Amino acid sequence: MVAEVSPLAGQLVESSMLVNVPRLVTAYFSGKPDPAVAAQRVAFGTSGHRGSSFNNAFNEAHILAVAQSVCDYRREAGIAGPLFVGIDTHALAEPALASALEVFAANEVDVMIDAQDGFTPTPVISHAILTYNRGRDSGLADGVVITPSHNPPEDGGFKYNPPNGGPADTDITSVIEKNANALLENMLRGIKRIPLDRARKSPHIHRHDYISPYVEDLGNVIDMEAIRASGVKIGIDPLGGAAVHYWQPIIERYGLNATVVSDVIDPTFRFMTADWDGKVRMDCSSPYAMARLIGMRDTFDVAFANDTDADRHGIVTRSVGLMNPNHFLSVAIDYLFRHRPGWRADSAIGKTIVSSAMINRVAARLDRKLVETPVGFKWFVEGLEDGSFGFAGEESAGASFLRRDGTVWATDKDGLILGLLAAEITAVTKSDPGQLYQKLADELGHPYYERIDAPATREQKAKFKSLTAESLCMQELGGEPIEAVMTKAPGNDQPFGGVKVVTANGWFAARPSGTEDVYKIYAESFVSEDHLRRIQEEAKAALTAVFNV
Repeated sequence: MVAEVSPLAGQLVESSMLVNVPRLVTAYFSGKPDPAVAAQRVAFGTSGHRGSSFNNAFNEAHILAVAQSVCDYRREAGIAGPLFVGIDTHALAEPALASALEVFAANEVDVMIDAQDGFTPTPVISHAILTYNRGRDSGLADGVVITPSHNPPEDGGFKYNPPNGGPADTDITSVIEKNANALLENMLRGIKRIPLDRARKSPHIHRHDYISPYVEDLGNVIDMEAIRASGVKIGIDPLGGAAVHYWQPIIERYGLNATVVSDVIDPTFRFMTADWDGKVRMDCSSPYAMARLIGMRDTFDVAFANDTDADRHGIVTRSVGLMNPNHFLSVAIDYLFRHRPGWRADSAIGKTIVSSAMINRVAARLDRKLVETPVGFKWFVEGLEDGSFGFAGEESAGASFLRRDGTVWATDKDGLILGLLAAEITAVTKSDPGQLYQKLADELGHPYYERIDAPATREQKAKFKSLTAESLCMQELGGEPIEAVMTKAPGNDQPFGGVKVVTANGWFAARPSGTEDVYKIYAESFVSEDHLRRIQEEAKAALTAVFNV
């Protein structure tokens, strides 16, 4: 059931396997997507529109159409403040920025771009939006981040954050997507656009210092003085991503004993070790992609990395190496709710329905409300914004939390503060997060967690929409009676596109992939590795029976 690991995994790839950047950029401008082909239309998933220009999924036409659609949405929604725009280090980011600026300037949108034509992490855009909008009732700001996150070097991405600073909900993205596709179908007629040189010289394009305000504000969300005073030795690997020029100012501003292990920027990402499938992917939760920093684990007290737009984190400790994302989330939650007296007594913990049940056990011990939501950080935005969520996180190594005074910091995932939190935890507790997790597991139970993919046709994936407890026909799972069968997240009663089956000491959840002919099975056991395998096999057998009806 486990996907076969490539012999290239964890190794530097040969030059012949690296993306041909000139050819990729040429394809961006020359490729003509066909809106009659589903894979070539604008499609906003949980993190915006993504694709490669090599297969006509991310081309100039897409970005012109999406940018115009964003302008139209802003006008209709009465959003009149500045549009904070950031890019990451993928090769298609610069061309997409150029296309977007031509449209934004023509539509007289005031755009804030990096003062040095540099790169801007997703959480910094969220922080900038919220900082600008604080105390305002009108003239609100919003933002765009041009990034495909940790995707391979040949991909591009474009996501929109409304004035709440977080990922846009489907009520917004569906409008943007629909109108953008209408523009594609209409041969781009209706798009306002001026040449790039005129756009950059227009009064609507503004240079903005993103780095200084974010860096100066970090002491309000992280105990930077505790980190400095402890002298904890920190290693930082930006993985060639958008955070690369943020870490040195942070180190200097707060006097940290930290080393940036590499500040190389290269759109081929030739310095990355291949992921499990042999592809270059800047996934900081993958032990294969993180081989370089894991190899340095004994050099530092704690080390961390971010993905390309820095909304995810990967924590490396001397004690255990690269931490499982669920393990670090559990430690972070346990620590924060004991060391943030400024947070509201009723501030809750937000987690996705497929995250580890260890978080449930930590929340129960802390006597804090737990809110389980469908997959997607958009479900946490409102709670972080009003302070009713102290912490919110996903099993895919994305999280954010409140300032030390209990007010909002960012409503999108922030990999920088999660890395710095690992350093704070090490400084304050004198134990690294890996050691603290082992202590948690000794006290609350040792979970065995894994996510795997199983093949499924489009028709089989469609059957997830009609799954019920009755149609699943399961009375036991892993030898234990079933306590609950869910198709909606218990925290907000929203469907999550799949099913979750829970027992006293284990569970599985399954949901279809939105991009591949597979479905994802998440499973966990608090008994043993063998018990986990039994849960996975029984889950697959039950779902196969449903598919064959």
